[in-house]
Amino acid sequence: MELTAIVLITATLFAWALVSARLQKADLTAPVVFTAVGAAMAWSGLVDGSSPPEAVTPVVEVTLVWVLFSDAARLPLQQLRRDVGRYVRLLGVGLPLTIVFGWALAYWFFPQFGLWLALLVGAALAPTDAALGIPVVTNPAVPSRIRQLITVESGLNDGIATPVVMLAIAGAAAAAGLESAHGPGSAAVELLIGAGVGAAAGAAGGWLLRLARRRGTAVEDFAGIGVLALSLFAYSAALAAGGNGFVAAFCGGLAFGTCAGQRGPAELVFVEQMGGLVSLLVWLAFGAISVPTMLANFVPLTLVYAVLSLTVVRMLPVALASIGSGLDRNTVLFVGWFGPRGLASLVFALLALEALGPVSDEAVAVISATVLLSVLAHGFSAAPLAARYGRAATAAGPEPGGSVPVAPAPARGLSRRHTPVPRFRPKRARP
Repeated sequence: MELTAIVLITATLFAWALVSARLQKADLTAPVVFTAVGAAMAWSGLVDGSSPPEAVTPVVEVTLVWVLFSDAARLPLQQLRRDVGRYVRLLGVGLPLTIVFGWALAYWFFPQFGLWLALLVGAALAPTDAALGIPVVTNPAVPSRIRQLITVESGLNDGIATPVVMLAIAGAAAAAGLESAHGPGSAAVELLIGAGVGAAAGAAGGWLLRLARRRGTAVEDFAGIGVLALSLFAYSAALAAGGNGFVAAFCGGLAFGTCAGQRGPAELVFVEQMGGLVSLLVWLAFGAISVPTMLANFVPLTLVYAVLSLTVVRMLPVALASIGSGLDRNTVLFVGWFGPRGLASLVFALLALEALGPVSDEAVAVISATVLLSVLAHGFSAAPLAARYGRAATAAGPEPGGSVPVAPAPARGLSRRHTPVPRFRPKRARP
């Protein structure tokens, strides 16, 4: 990468830190800004979007590792028992149906993809990203159980969809006759190995850190760095054992969150901050690499698929999964609409582009168009629709079953709350 591009990227990161609060009040979120900067860099020739630099691959992989680990570890699984039925419906019924509907629609619209690339599109666009709808999960007017439902779904569905995406990439590589393609059978074995290694690493790491805290042998300031290293250890250990590192990161996060104790969430802050930093770089890469690929392979049917993916493909499975859950029609529509496609989807697209090369260009174009449309549509609609739904929910009376503590939504380069930072005013010296 040219030195000029590095200077521009670092300057953009610092500038975002200075003015992010004001830009977000105008609904200019980090994905919108950094995608635009990346596209401008590709258009000006500072980076070559047609040939992704080798430095992008490790950034994308590390981003997915930290996102999967922190999303899984942050969720208070012990506190989710009261509404476990709703979570199981969305993740066990709604998510698989979303993948199947997206897969079938992609195969129908783009028969040249074949079964595997169509599955890649359907699976890559199934995970949701609550960080793109921050006003939805932070507005106290929205019932806490609905905010928790959206947050939990976003935290777990990317990890659940990851094995399907990896199988689709392996199948597409084998179908295209690419070198070093192992096929879906070998990929399935790698997934099982990764799950076992990751769960063991996360559980052991959480237990050891808890024991070290109890005995006073761990320096508190270094605990966050230790958890950061643990996530990378789970990933690399799975690769060394012949398993899938991404599944290992997700299973490791689940195990760590269960075994780390009450201090576990606080020790994830450093992982989340690092994940937020690299996620901004991924949005830049999305603008510089995926957007030019999308424009070069764009056909009108791509936009039609993107619209249907964000509406019918998402909302119909949510409606079917919500039958018998006690949710009213307005709530089902609200939850169905706020399924933004974000970081996980574009990371899957970049991984497919790196693994499959030009074979995946058209599929990546469809994924990119859907993510780009979601960033705009959900980014601009989150605040007004959350306020409107919140007023309707308040008028309907107290929240059924009482309120629950809501797990924080993943930041991923975005502020979790739209609250002003208090200004420091020095005290006047007394005469």
